[in-house]
Amino acid sequence: MKKIFLASAIILLFLASCTNDKDILNSLNDYNISQQSKGYHFGDKLHIPQDVLDYSEAITISYGDKESSKLTIDPSFFTLGENDVTFNIKTKSGEVLQQDATINVFAKAKARAMNYEVVNQYPHDTDFFTEGFEAHGDVIYESVGLKQKSKIIKYTLGSRTPIVEVPQHDTIFSEGITVFGDKIYQLTYQSKKGFIYDSNIKLLKEFEYPSEIAEGWGMTNDGKNLIVSDGTKNIYFLNPENPSQIVRTIAVASDTEGYDQINELEYHNGAIYANVWQKPIILKINPANGEVTGIIDLSNITKQNTVGNDDVLNGIAFKGDNMLITGKNWSRIYELSVK
Repeated sequence: MKKIFLASAIILLFLASCTNDKDILNSLNDYNISQQSKGYHFGDKLHIPQDVLDYSEAITISYGDKESSKLTIDPSFFTLGENDVTFNIKTKSGEVLQQDATINVFAKAKARAMNYEVVNQYPHDTDFFTEGFEAHGDVIYESVGLKQKSKIIKYTLGSRTPIVEVPQHDTIFSEGITVFGDKIYQLTYQSKKGFIYDSNIKLLKEFEYPSEIAEGWGMTNDGKNLIVSDGTKNIYFLNPENPSQIVRTIAVASDTEGYDQINELEYHNGAIYANVWQKPIILKINPANGEVTGIIDLSNITKQNTVGNDDVLNGIAFKGDNMLITGKNWSRIYELSVK
C-alpha cells in the first residue's frame, strides 16, 4: 500500500512539474508575442515575466551561433529588425527548458516623412524588367532582368535608343548594378556570382558571392565599398578589390518597423536610399547603423504604373540632387525634387 501511495505521489509531482514547465513556457511565449509590436531599442533591458524569473535558476539567450546571459539588447548580439532567438531556461530543479521567440529591435530616432515634387518625366521602355538603375549625368545604366531577357543597357535619359546594349546568357537573371570608378559591377539573382565590366560594358571577370549573401538584389557604392542587398533585412559592404569579402553588415529598421526584402539601392550624399520589394516607398538609411531616417511615400506614382504583382517600383538614381525613379516595365522615369 505504501509503495502504491509513493508511486502515486511521484506521478503527481511529475505531472505538476510538467504543468509548471508548460505554464512557464506559455507565459514567456505570450509575453514575447505581446512585446513584438512595441519592440526594443539598443540598451533596453529585456522584460521577462516574474513567474518565469521565480521559476528559473538561470536564463540565457541563443541567437545564431552566439549565446549570452546578458538580458539586455546589446548591439554586439542583436541587430535591428527581427531577431529569432531561443530562451534557455535552467529551472531550479535542474531542467533546461527552451522557448523560441522573435525580438524586434527598432531605431531610437523617429523616421520623418519626406515630401517630393515631380519636376520632369522621361520615357522608359516597357520591355525593361528593371533590376539595376544608375545615372551619370544624363547617361543611364540599366540592368534588365529575367532569364533569356537579361542585359545591360546604356542610354541617354529621354531616349529609348541604346548607346550600348549587351545581352547576357540565357541562364542569367540580371540584378543590381553600380558604376565604381572606371568599372561596372553587376549582380545576378541566384547564380551566386557577379560580373565586372569596363566602361564600355566589356566583361573583365566574374566573382563569387560571399556565402552569407543568399541572392543578389540591389547594388550601389559609397566610393569605398560596394553595397549589396540580398532580399533580407541586411545590407552588406563588400571590398571592391575582392567582392567575395564582406567588410561589414547592417540591418534596416525604423523607429516603428523592421524591414526585410530590401531591394534596389542608391548611395547619395552620405545616405543609402532603398526600395522595399512590393512596397511603394523608398527608405533613407543611415549607412553607419541601418537606422531609417526618412521615408518617401510614392503611392500616387506607383498606382499610375502598377497593374500586376511584378511591375513594382524598382529603380533609384540621382541626377544632381534630384532623384530619378522608375519601375519594372514602367513607361516613365520620374525626376523628383525631394524635400
